[in-house]
Order: sequence, then C-alpha cells, then structure tokens
Amino acid sequence: MSEAEPAATLCFVDTNIWLYAFISGPDAAKSDLARQLLRDSEEAVVVSSQVINEVCVNLLKKAHVPEADIQELVRSFYRKYPVVLLDQAVQIGASELRGRFSLSFWDSLILAAAVHGGATVLYSEDLQAGLEVNGRLTVRNPFAS
Repeated sequence: MSEAEPAATLCFVDTNIWLYAFISGPDAAKSDLARQLLRDSEEAVVVSSQVINEVCVNLLKKAHVPEADIQELVRSFYRKYPVVLLDQAVQIGASELRGRFSLSFWDSLILAAAVHGGATVLYSEDLQAGLEVNGRLTVRNPFAS
C-alpha cells in the first residue's frame, strides 16, 4: 500500500494579481510574474466570490471584455478552483480581522476568505506583506524584490 499524498498547500490570490495575469498593461514585468505565479505555483489556488466579482467588473470596465467571455471566465473559476462564498462565517471573521488589524472592509473580507478557505499564503500587492493571521496565513507580495 502506498503512502497517502500530503494535503496540497493552498494559496489565495488577490484580485490585482489576477488582473495583471489577464490584462497586459503598461507593467509587463508584473503581468509576466502574475502569469508565472498562477501557472507554476506548487500551491493549489483558492479564490473567493468577491475576487471573481472584482476581476469581472475590472475586465468589463478596463479591458472591455465581452459578456460571453465573462460568463466563461466565471464558469472557469468555479471549474478550476475551490471558491469561498461570502457567507456569515466569512463576514463575521472579516469583522474580527478589521478590529484586530485596522483593515478596510474589503481587505478584511479578502483575508477572512483566505483563512476560511484554508490558505496558508495570500498573494496580494495591496495588503501588508508579512502580515500573519492566526499563525496559519501569511501575506506575500509576489512583486516585492
């Protein structure tokens, strides 16, 4: 009998990282790094419904992505990744994190969804790199040198 595979390490990827991966903009280096992170990460990716919504609204506004492509993107997120829904547990967790770390409403939801989804790493350009939550989740900026 073979040994069981260890559980995959989960990472949560914040909205801007996805947008750099999807939209080639003026910062080609960030786009390349974001694509590489999503393609080559040894960690399994988890997302939240909030991140999916934020990605979609930005793709509609900034990149003028057609609605049919947005629908396929939403299907793709749900097909490929575990999606954390913003339910009561996540919202209460976000409230506790806001109080503890003086976060914005939306940033606290991102952190709470990452915790709730079981991620050990949260890749974000916006949140404080190095921030540790509950001794299990660490924020990392993939663009920091």
